Amino acid sequence: MAVLGACASWSLITAAARDGRPEGVLLAVLAVAAGYAAGRICGALLPVVAPSAAALAGAALTVAVPHLVPGPRITAPLGHAGATAALLALSAGAACCGAWAARTAVVRVALRLLAVGIAVAAAAIGSAVGCVACAVVLVCSLAAGRMPRGAGIAGLGAATGVVAGLGWTVVSAWAPDGLAAALEGRLTAHRVQLWRDALELLRADVVFGAGPGRFGALSPTAAGTPVPDGRPHSALWQQAAEQGVVGVVLLGAAFGWVLYALWRSPRPTPVVLTAGVALTALAAIAVVGNALSFTAVSVGAGLLAGLATSRPLADDGALSARAARVPSGAAGP
Repeated sequence: MAVLGACASWSLITAAARDGRPEGVLLAVLAVAAGYAAGRICGALLPVVAPSAAALAGAALTVAVPHLVPGPRITAPLGHAGATAALLALSAGAACCGAWAARTAVVRVALRLLAVGIAVAAAAIGSAVGCVACAVVLVCSLAAGRMPRGAGIAGLGAATGVVAGLGWTVVSAWAPDGLAAALEGRLTAHRVQLWRDALELLRADVVFGAGPGRFGALSPTAAGTPVPDGRPHSALWQQAAEQGVVGVVLLGAAFGWVLYALWRSPRPTPVVLTAGVALTALAAIAVVGNALSFTAVSVGAGLLAGLATSRPLADDGALSARAARVPSGAAGP
């Protein structure tokens, strides 16, 4: 709550200093907090049913509402494509978490088949990134049973740092020409130019940035887009441009807190690492896309984090029953 409160407070401070519009940031913070609270509650009451229902709901929402929000569609490589891939990855992660939490082999197989079905659905609706992300989540989930928790969490943090570093490399002057050209070819020149505009806004005010919601008005590239949406299509660069270095630090702190909460989670290690892989996939998509601008994705991320860090009441009941069977004053094993 301290991290989320700091994110909300800093958005209000920068908005007041630069005449910005903090509503989008505040809505995202509220969505994450609400999803996390719901995940903690549902995960405690229904540790298998809750992630299974979340997976079905996320997949159904993506298929039924492929644009996720009303209004003009912004096609790949910008806009809705990243949000669709992120929501599908979170859905596959929820299904795999439910599989590891299940105690019967039939349920485990059924939920893993659901994850496979989500990957197939991603391919069917034309989301290549979503299909790859779901496949990565599924494969890593199967391997999570043999991975130490600490090493797995550290690896997820390092992977996110590498992706963020590559995003910085694209617009930095010291990047090798071959690497910069290869990355720009994959990301498109339009997206890279948006990031360069974000870098210029950051240089203009390193501490406060340009103010929340002001990137679209100050970026020449965004203003010249046929269907402008006022965003640089990168959560990292949007924070840098609109809220300065402090905003970037707070964004990194929020993700670091998620990894720390997963590390300390009472849930089994395979559940924790599976959720971590799905959330890391979301972070990677958000670094190079616009996924976090969609409320459904923010709620889904908070929900999955809450499910993976909840303490099932059934476990507490089992511990209480075991303690009741031990006679008073008896020595432990």
